[in-house]
Amino acid sequence: MLAFGVKWIKLLKVPDFIVLRSDSFTHSLSNILIYIALDSKNRARQFNKTLQTSLKDLSNMPYKFRKSIYFEDENIRDYVFMGYCIPYVIQKEQNRIVLLDIIKWRHN
Repeated sequence: MLAFGVKWIKLLKVPDFIVLRSDSFTHSLSNILIYIALDSKNRARQFNKTLQTSLKDLSNMPYKFRKSIYFEDENIRDYVFMGYCIPYVIQKEQNRIVLLDIIKWRHN
C-alpha cells in the first residue's frame, strides 16, 4: 500500500521489559522513605510516587541512562533520581530489568 509515494511498513511492537526490584533496593528505599517521613510524610509519599512513575518509563527505554560508574558492564546502568543513584541490570534474555539498589552519595 502506498501513501504519498511511501510504502507503509507494519511496525512491530518490541515487548517492554519487566522491572523487578531486588531485596536490597526495596530495603534501601524503605529506609529512605522512613527518613524523609521524619520530616514530612507528604514529601515521603510524593518522593515515592514520583519515583514509581519514573521507573515505569524505564521498561520502554532501558539504555536511556548512563553506563554504570560502579560496574564494568554495558548492561548495568545508573539511573540518577533526585540525588539518588539507582544501579540496574538489563537482562535481555529474560526481558527484564532488575533494580539493584538505591544509594545517596555521602561524604564520610
